[in-house]
Amino acid sequence: MLELLALAWQLSFPAKPAKKPEPKAEIVSFDKVWDRAPHNAFTDLTRFRERFYLAFREGSGHDSDDGVIRVLSCQRTERWEDNGRITYPAADLRDPKLTVTPDNRLMLTAAARMHSSSDVRWKTAAWFSTDGRAWEDLTIIGEPEVWMWRVSWHQGRAYGMGYSTAEPRFLRSYIGAANGKQFTVLNPSILSGDYVNESSTVYLPDETAVCLLRRDPKSALLGTSRPPYRGWTWDDLGVRIGGPHLIQVPDGRLVAAVRLYEPEKRTSLCWVNLEEKSIKEFLALPSGGDTSYAGLVYHEGLLHVSYYSSHEGRAAIYFAKVKLP
Repeated sequence: MLELLALAWQLSFPAKPAKKPEPKAEIVSFDKVWDRAPHNAFTDLTRFRERFYLAFREGSGHDSDDGVIRVLSCQRTERWEDNGRITYPAADLRDPKLTVTPDNRLMLTAAARMHSSSDVRWKTAAWFSTDGRAWEDLTIIGEPEVWMWRVSWHQGRAYGMGYSTAEPRFLRSYIGAANGKQFTVLNPSILSGDYVNESSTVYLPDETAVCLLRRDPKSALLGTSRPPYRGWTWDDLGVRIGGPHLIQVPDGRLVAAVRLYEPEKRTSLCWVNLEEKSIKEFLALPSGGDTSYAGLVYHEGLLHVSYYSSHEGRAAIYFAKVKLP
């Protein structure tokens, strides 16, 4: 009798429907696009005049002093064309970054680590092109010994975060002219003390600037600022990252590509949540060892990702198309 009563009690409460699994990101395609140099690394990606442009460093090693910049382009990513190299014989060129100026020129920036004969060790260099093949002569931007790692455009002005390449350590912000060639200091010391360095900044529709910032060996910081972008508020994300790049996709979500270190090094895509002040991995790309430094472009419903990795031996350039959940 007791068993019948128990069964009746259970039947009076309908079973809860099974929880549906969360949709996951999917790699639609994945290719190695370049491995011709002994070491191919430090990528960036943009769209310019209906084409993808991919820039990266070629050298004999990760920290060699012979880096040059290779530029590739393609219309629909099935076949990449070699657009040639950018060289600076007086320096090792590192970490190229691509952006498009308000007057529709392709802008490429990179660090120039000067050879020992120079009285300045680090400069930030820029080149401009109207067709992605022929480039103007080098222009030095920013200040010596401060590496302006990435330039972003907002409301017709260029903005950059620069970090000191020697002690004392600091992070400094810059604002540039519409031509991208003259920069002045916006805030001489946003942060100091820790080894703060690589960063990526996006500007939201409500004018808020959001910055993802690497610290070594500490965990990353997430910063926010409002116009005129002189003061910043920072939150510790509790995760160590490298090579950050941050974009906002059309539905408003913030997507970052970073190197993660634990339990092993890999290039990963992550959600960045402003309300929770958090970063959460949602897809590890095929990668390992010497890896990261991704470029991100959202185009025709897919996230296009360039990055480098040594998981197959030689550090090579890879390109993935990802469908977001």
